[in-house]
Formats: sequence, structure tokens, C-alpha cells
Amino acid sequence: MNELEKRLEGAPVPGWEQARRSLVERADRESLFDLAYERHESPFGTLLVFAGDAGIVRISLGSEDEAKVLDDLARRISPRIGRTGRDGIRAAREQLDGYFDGELRNFDLPLDWRLTRGFRREVLRETAVIPYGATASYAEMADRAGSPRAVRAAGSALATNPLPIVVPCHRVLRSDGAVGSYLGGTPMKEALLEMERSRDRD
Repeated sequence: MNELEKRLEGAPVPGWEQARRSLVERADRESLFDLAYERHESPFGTLLVFAGDAGIVRISLGSEDEAKVLDDLARRISPRIGRTGRDGIRAAREQLDGYFDGELRNFDLPLDWRLTRGFRREVLRETAVIPYGATASYAEMADRAGSPRAVRAAGSALATNPLPIVVPCHRVLRSDGAVGSYLGGTPMKEALLEMERSRDRD
């Protein structure tokens, strides 16, 4: 059985992973990738963390389909995407771990906002400064973003937030106090809120 047949059979090829990693690292050093990404395990499943030269551009939650996320970014930004660890991604992973472990309350990461624009971007920028353990309503976020009547549009911006957790859209609730929807699912949103509230009481 030759090496190709081994790969087709699913058997590991000696040195293949090392060669792949070496090629990816070289491509990244030579700036052949417009976006880099890594998978990151969290209490809520596997996250995908994407970064460009300007900072973190996308965090996908475990509920999202990886192939669809990659296809969307290839269409909207660039198909030159590689799975490799840039400094920005390493910093994001460390801070995400700190957040989930209860040791970090405020993210300090460069963010690339290019997947949002206009009113949607303003809503997310305002969302980014909601304090740890606090909440706001969709109506409040619309008002803070400069369009008090655009509550539905604010909700849409939050539902399509490309930077969940770091831009804490889970802290935005309905005006009646109900949790509302969340890309990662209502149970995840409830768990994040309870985690923050419990640690805020410590």
C-alpha cells in the first residue's frame, strides 16, 4: 500500500502533519493568508477564532456550521484563509479562557469591524461597552446607537454579531426582561448571564 492509499484508508502518513504545519506557517510568514483561524475549545463547544491584520474579525460559536462560516468569510473577505496561530489569535484564546474561568471581565483585543457597517456597527460598538454582569435592553441599544425607534434593526444587528462573547450581545435582553434569542441558543445565553452574575456577587 503506497502513501496515497494509506491516506485514502485514513491511516496516518508519517511526517504528513509536520509537513502540513510547516507549509501553513511558511505561507503565513509570507503573508499569503488574508485571514488566519484556529479552533478553540470552550465550555460551550468548539469556537472558531478568525483574525486579519487589523485584529479579530470573527468568532463563530459551536452551534454554527464550520463550512458555512468559512464559505461566508471567503465570499465577504477573502478565500485566502489558513488555519494557523497568529499572535492576535493566541491572545484572543488566552482571554477567552480567562473569561470562561472567571478571571477576566474585560477583553482587550484589537477588533476588525469590517463585517458590520452603519447603524449595525454602532449598535455593536455600544454593546461592547456594556459592563460585565450588567444588561441592557434592545430599545436601550437602539437609543445609544442613535436611532431610538430602530429597535428591530438593533435586534437584527445583535443576532448577527460576528464577534460574540468579546462583543457581549448576550447582555442585551428584551424590554420585559426575557432573555431573547441568541446565535448560540437561549441556554447558552442564560448560562453566560448566570455565570457573570454569580461571579459578580463574589
